Amino acid sequence: MSDLMQEDTQPGATVSNNEEMAMDDWAAALAEQNGNDTPVASAGVFQPLSKAATPSTRNDIEMILDIPVQMTVELGRTKIAIRNLLQLAQGSVVELDGLAGEPMDVLVNGCLIAQGEVVVVNDKFGIRLTDIITPSERIRKLNR
Repeated sequence: MSDLMQEDTQPGATVSNNEEMAMDDWAAALAEQNGNDTPVASAGVFQPLSKAATPSTRNDIEMILDIPVQMTVELGRTKIAIRNLLQLAQGSVVELDGLAGEPMDVLVNGCLIAQGEVVVVNDKFGIRLTDIITPSERIRKLNR
């Protein structure tokens, strides 16, 4: 029994066994990649991409529909010195770079998706979307 305990407590024994198992896995993966017919235990885990475009994909989008995102409507921006920021009080007016009547930016998670104008409905502010940014325009802006 003491011989077994000595084998278990030897640090090199466990590492070498794990290394051998990992090397076998790598060898099997490389053989599969090179087209050899070596059987691999994990074969068939992933579906072929051609089957990915089945109607079940439509159901998969249902999984992400309830994920919350941060939506921001930006009226304008400005840079202000800390000295002036500390002097702000109730009733102070801060000038923004946006012009009156100019469309406001609608951002989702910081990415511009639309522009719109302010509306008031039942004493609450809202935004009426006037221009939706197309996916190709969004990608073009990301590449800049």
